[in-house]
Order: sequence, then structure tokens, then C-alpha cells
Amino acid sequence: MVSKTTLSDIENIESDCLTPQQVSDILKVSKKTFLKAALSDHNDLGFPIIKVGQRIKIPKEPFLKFMKGK
Repeated sequence: MVSKTTLSDIENIESDCLTPQQVSDILKVSKKTFLKAALSDHNDLGFPIIKVGQRIKIPKEPFLKFMKGK
């Protein structure tokens, strides 16, 4: 799988939340794999998710901190 989104791209996004596709690109896993983990083991991800119905959003700042090891 080729990553389409870089961490630099994520830092430059104006939105406060990320999509599962953006996060899965950074983590180098399929969107399906990320969604499965987010829906079943979200406490083990290392960053929070927001679930509204079947939709998932990922707060940008906590995700960036996770990726930078902070």
C-alpha cells in the first residue's frame, strides 16, 4: 500500500478532525483495517476517536501527538 497522505499534510489540514482514510494512510494500513480496530479496540489505538452513529472522526492534535511520540 502506498501512503497518499503524509504527516506534513496532516499538520497543514485546517480541520480539527481527520478522516479514517487520512489516518489509515499515515499508519500504512487499509481503511478497513483501521475502521475495524477503531470500532472494536479504540482504547488500544493510542489516540481518541469520535464515533457518531457509524461515522468516525479522529481529533487531529491528539493523533499528531501520538505520531510524534508525545
